[in-house]
Amino acid sequence: MAEAHQAVAFQFTVSPDGIDLHLSHQALTEIYLSGVRSWKKRVIGLKNSVVTGVYPASLSSWLFVVIAILATMYTRSDPSMGLIAKIQEHLPPVDECAVPDAWCRAVLFSTMLWLLLIFTMRMCLKQLLSYHRWMFEKHGKMSNTTKVWVALVRIFSGRKPLLYSYQGSLPNLPVPLIKDTVNRHLESVRPLMDDTEYERMTSLSEDFESGLGKRLQWYLKLKALWATNYVSDWWEEYVYLRGRSPIMVNSNYYGMDFMYVTPTPIQAARAGNSIHAYFLYRRKLNKEELKPWMLRSAVPCCSYQFERMFDTCRIPGTLTDTVQHWQDSDYIAVYHRGRYFRLRMYHAGRLLSPREIESQIQKILDDPSPPSKGEAKLGALTAGDRIPWAKARAKYFSSGVNKRSLDFIEKAAFFVTLDDDEQGGVADDPTRIDSYAKSLLHGKCYDRWFDKSFSVVYFKNGKMGLNGEHSWADAPVLSHAWQYVLTTDCFQLGYNAEGHCKGEVDSSLPGPQKLNWEIPPECEEQISGSLAVAQALADDVDVHVFSFEEFGKGKIKKCRVSPDAFIQLTLQLAHYRNQGRFCLTYEASMTRLFKEGRTETVRSCTNESCAFVRALEGGEDADVCRRLFHEASEKHQQLYRMAMTGAGIDRHLFCLYVVSKYLQVESPFLKEVLSEPWRLSTSQTPLQVEMFDLVNHPEYVSCGGGFGPVADDGYGVSYCALGEKMLSFHITCKHSCPNTDANTFGGEIRKALRDLLQLLSPEQAEPRKAAAQRPELKKDL
Repeated sequence: MAEAHQAVAFQFTVSPDGIDLHLSHQALTEIYLSGVRSWKKRVIGLKNSVVTGVYPASLSSWLFVVIAILATMYTRSDPSMGLIAKIQEHLPPVDECAVPDAWCRAVLFSTMLWLLLIFTMRMCLKQLLSYHRWMFEKHGKMSNTTKVWVALVRIFSGRKPLLYSYQGSLPNLPVPLIKDTVNRHLESVRPLMDDTEYERMTSLSEDFESGLGKRLQWYLKLKALWATNYVSDWWEEYVYLRGRSPIMVNSNYYGMDFMYVTPTPIQAARAGNSIHAYFLYRRKLNKEELKPWMLRSAVPCCSYQFERMFDTCRIPGTLTDTVQHWQDSDYIAVYHRGRYFRLRMYHAGRLLSPREIESQIQKILDDPSPPSKGEAKLGALTAGDRIPWAKARAKYFSSGVNKRSLDFIEKAAFFVTLDDDEQGGVADDPTRIDSYAKSLLHGKCYDRWFDKSFSVVYFKNGKMGLNGEHSWADAPVLSHAWQYVLTTDCFQLGYNAEGHCKGEVDSSLPGPQKLNWEIPPECEEQISGSLAVAQALADDVDVHVFSFEEFGKGKIKKCRVSPDAFIQLTLQLAHYRNQGRFCLTYEASMTRLFKEGRTETVRSCTNESCAFVRALEGGEDADVCRRLFHEASEKHQQLYRMAMTGAGIDRHLFCLYVVSKYLQVESPFLKEVLSEPWRLSTSQTPLQVEMFDLVNHPEYVSCGGGFGPVADDGYGVSYCALGEKMLSFHITCKHSCPNTDANTFGGEIRKALRDLLQLLSPEQAEPRKAAAQRPELKKDL
């Protein structure tokens, strides 16, 4: 194909007259421009490293200190208390005619003083950021100590921080006392055990705390002194990368498009705008122009997870996978109807415009060429078990044309799927949104590349969504980029009257390059085997997605209750009604107040929440139920704050278990704790409110996203507060379990939401509003 030749810099043939060399001017030009862009990125990176390295000071502050010290020379004072004179003893002779000797000494002393001030400021900021008592104070009731702390943090925080400016000032994650962790674990399992089981667990806990636990704790403290974060590297390695089962459904998650609006029905146009927006985001990321996440506009969060968002792929291995991150890739990998393409995003040193990307995508959609033998379902290797994929990769994709094509996919900025199906929610057919979610979660099991850091899916009717790999970062990081793309697509780039991207197309653009493969029959058999495993897993997943429009966090806040605590207690009530029992509940919380922090678990099923549910279901007086509800809510908030400040349970126990494995010692306590099933796994999807104007544009609200169930006999629930008046829920479970059903559980959640609002504030509870009563939002589905 002509497109394939354009990627080659030169060709040669040997003839009797010698070697005939043919250079491709266009290819060499692209190589040159790519190198220039790469060097520009390095220069920007070096500059940002310097700026970040001296933060919270600035480079201009160095000049101020130098001028101040030089000014003292003319007042015949010595602010260095003799140090400037001492410096002279260690300096080589200086030509007085060129540079005065005193100036050299003063500049050197000023620089040393400036660096000392920077070090002092960073240490002070680090100590200030280690203070977390502010989080435990009631909202609106700030103590004098916290007020002083806030003022000091703002003084030492500097101005105009870059994305990674605070990384050197964040505190390290502390190792909790083993006694505290054991006691908190016992408290968390008490409502799930009878007296005999609890007595046995107490005995195991005491033996562990007084014996093996002390030894394991010593090793863990040693690691905490040496490593940046005592949890994160082991968490990535043992929880994600060493998993040998499929990452599709079990690990990867999905994100959805706008709920009520499809900006254009043209598939290629939607891809053109959003792909362009992704590269705009990557440019901001490379320049570190994204603002660091701040809690209460004062406390910075760790940003290290952003580093591997683009140009990243998970590489399979027989024992463990690895996460590979490459330099700034200038292309994306595209899948359509069984074919894989390489699509360059830069031409003549510039990023392609949205209209040009649309044109390139349309060329792929119009390409009639069939897939190569064995190519159509190649992606199933990434959806099946990891060991067969690792062996097939080493045997069939380690050399030749297969290696080159695989490299193009793995080293791409990200992966794109052009899907021939139409997806999206329809007001009179709620099952369509369930189908949409399932498609994003696993697709056809071979039309996504599940190993890529993320894959963007574009459907035939203009809807889109994403599938994210979990090991490199947690969902809120990718969600930030996704929400940036959604808002940029609609409110900045936009479309013309016909629904196409705006702008013109350069006629000299080289077309997409189709990747070639040589798949032997043995590899095809392995692909079929992986597809069978993945298909069975996908068929077993039950998904239900719904938006709850009767009220949102606005009314919940009027009840003086945390929206997250309200929803968690709703889930406890709904699960009890659905299953007739309580279960160990996982809620994801972040620990990004610490350097390289990721997540911690909030065990939402507590003695207090169980007491409330039993009282409500037992018909107790409303005043009693309200009191128990508020006690349960306060308990949940306390647990959430403890998890965020490094005093959680599960990451500490997990690391103790890893140490025990390294030491080859068995702990009955840790073995039982780590085998406890999470039958209710929950997570809240954050909404970047500054990106969305839901007051003036309520229809431009995302559906959020979800993930697969953690336990075979349990539920996975992702939820999101969409503005002040709406809640969104994504529920997953498995058809193979006779006791779980996603739609039934969704109905229980709706009922529990209404019951709790009625309990807490009868005057606020409104009659149920059917979706049809809100036609102003039901457009462009």
